[in-house]
Amino acid sequence: MILAAGLGTRLMPLTANTPKALVRVSGIPLLEIVIRKLTREGFSDITINIHHHAGQIIDYLAGHSFPGTRINVSDESKMLLDTGGAILHARRYLDGTEPFLVHNVDVISDIDLQALYRANLSGQHLATLAVSHRNSSRYFLLDDKGLLCGWKDAANDKTKWSGKPIGNAKPLAFSGVHVIHPNIFELMTETGRFSIVDAYLRLARFKPVGSYFHTGNAWFDVGRKEQLPVAARYLSKHPEMIA
Repeated sequence: MILAAGLGTRLMPLTANTPKALVRVSGIPLLEIVIRKLTREGFSDITINIHHHAGQIIDYLAGHSFPGTRINVSDESKMLLDTGGAILHARRYLDGTEPFLVHNVDVISDIDLQALYRANLSGQHLATLAVSHRNSSRYFLLDDKGLLCGWKDAANDKTKWSGKPIGNAKPLAFSGVHVIHPNIFELMTETGRFSIVDAYLRLARFKPVGSYFHTGNAWFDVGRKEQLPVAARYLSKHPEMIA
């Protein structure tokens, strides 16, 4: 699933009349960059949620072909549902026996998605979060087994714990990519608009939510306007990332 419904406020004024998913880097829309990466790495059944300028994304998909790929659209035009609500709303496309991968549309990286997927399978976790050491305003807190135990908003000095506070919890930045087992749908009590982070913190009290630490990978949050030229310069030297 590609989370592509956001308002893109950090990219204003670019997103005043264009959905974030269709903002371009190196001449290619962010949505297409992520679709290309997913298909290169063996993901052929893709769900995309839409809200902001939803019609433009529908028209874009209708006018472009991605051979061998099935694309579903989860429409949130009536109400933006946040990350957790978006995943729950798209349940009909994601439910089954196999884990599914979720990728933010504004993340460009060379993270090995199949390795992340295998990490979830081997750990038998409810979810597995791609994380790394880098400066961020928000962090997942992990215990000594790499399991989720809390969340920290460093900008506002706020911390949420899944259970009891852990003194030596490691703060790691979330990379905007995670793998989720469909069992999560049976465990969700949340409805409507909600963050998947809140669901993870609640569920991690009795179901392991694991992590996949990636280091040395190229990673860009292009949901921030200042990162667009930075990513473009890197991609000009590494065209294989958007091939």
